[in-house]
Amino acid sequence: MEHTQHDGRQDGHQATAERRRRELLEAADRVVLRDGPQASMNAIAAEAGITKPILYRHFGDKAGLYHALAVRHTDALLDSLRAALDAPAERRRRVEVTLDTYLAAIEARPQVYRFLMHPAEDPHSSERGFEVGLHSAPLLRRLGEELAQVIAERVDLGPGGSELARVWGHGIVGMMHAAGDWWLGERPCDRERLVTALADLLWGRLATAGNRADGPGF
Repeated sequence: MEHTQHDGRQDGHQATAERRRRELLEAADRVVLRDGPQASMNAIAAEAGITKPILYRHFGDKAGLYHALAVRHTDALLDSLRAALDAPAERRRRVEVTLDTYLAAIEARPQVYRFLMHPAEDPHSSERGFEVGLHSAPLLRRLGEELAQVIAERVDLGPGGSELARVWGHGIVGMMHAAGDWWLGERPCDRERLVTALADLLWGRLATAGNRADGPGF
């Protein structure tokens, strides 16, 4: 009985900690939407109504908070990208919808995108070394691996297909990221035109590759 009560208390504490962490991430989101890459730990703590040491207790430092926010937003983006890839449409259209889903996400929340991809060092912090590449690169690698898995499951690439799917997955994510970053900063054309241009670039071997006989098709 005591063991059951102890487990119940542990579960209650864990649920409370998870709820509090979620609330802090929501407060951080609000600051990031307002301040973008200049979002500071001081501002986030103030938004959450706590002191900075309490924020550190939950996330360690700005890099820890960045990682938690990156996972939160990457999970949501991946869900949207999977839905676009699995939409009931012909292959070219699904490629266009997937590209548009990514671009629409960064266009809708540009400050969040800039915080994740171009984080600035907190001017109020004594911590140093918050380098963009150390944190944004794993996010892009995760997107690349996820897309590679989708390609491998849906497209028959023949011998060496698994390796080729990874090359394509990371290459497509790199293209989307570089083109999207440039487009978000300069806005040289509307989103629809950019989507069409990028889909045209991809529409080579992918257009003629057959679907896997044992997969869901693409």
